[in-house]
Amino acid sequence: MTGLHDWFQTPPGQYLLAWEQARFDEALTDVFGYHALQLGLIDIDALHANRMPHRWMAVETPLAADAFKHLEEATREPRWAMVADATALPFAENSLDLVVLPHTLELSSDPHAALREVQRVLVHEGKVAITGLNPASLWGLRQYRARFYGRFGSEHLFLPDAGQFIGHWRLSDWLRLLEFELESISFGCYLPAVRGAGTLARFRWMDKLGQRWWPIFGAGYFIMAVKRTRGAKLMGQNWKKSPKVVGAPVSIANRTPTPTITEKRP
Repeated sequence: MTGLHDWFQTPPGQYLLAWEQARFDEALTDVFGYHALQLGLIDIDALHANRMPHRWMAVETPLAADAFKHLEEATREPRWAMVADATALPFAENSLDLVVLPHTLELSSDPHAALREVQRVLVHEGKVAITGLNPASLWGLRQYRARFYGRFGSEHLFLPDAGQFIGHWRLSDWLRLLEFELESISFGCYLPAVRGAGTLARFRWMDKLGQRWWPIFGAGYFIMAVKRTRGAKLMGQNWKKSPKVVGAPVSIANRTPTPTITEKRP
């Protein structure tokens, strides 16, 4: 079975990447801030349409020379690349405005810890964009079937045997627990699990049909969420000024009035 990078060069891999690139370009164009990070998957330039002045690419393993060349071709512009552990990012708390995770959680050894780390480095109202493979799809069913019959050597895997499926329902629960508010979720890639470019082209009509009749069963999903920290309050430039004391009388409840003593004259 080919590796993940090699699989994304196949016709179904390119078909999936094209759909994800369109979703990233559409969703991240108007996400403003100063610092954005793409964590993982150098086969796609998720931050291409974003206009933040500081955009980084982070990978979990050092890149070879040919991978650096592919990175330059994918990003279409100079982009700093760094090696970083998804569960221990080299950024301060509340320092990033946008984090993009293209299939990063699926390939992580501890996806929940990686998502907690993203929550740590994001500012209040910071956003995270996530793509993943939908286990409840034709591709997911094909992969499950291949793993079952593969024990007997009768069928090959359609997707790379790397990482694990994370359903969108499960991921939505993780986001809510980590103080994220789900902004949008979309599905795509309704073509059957076939490898040939010609066969994929013949089934293109299923994309429109799937979006209308079985929208949540696309092979890929795209999730956009925003960090909403509980108790956070935006303060203006006068936040240090102490409140003014109003000199108004205060009535005290349940207090017996003091009797008045009048002096009697003879």
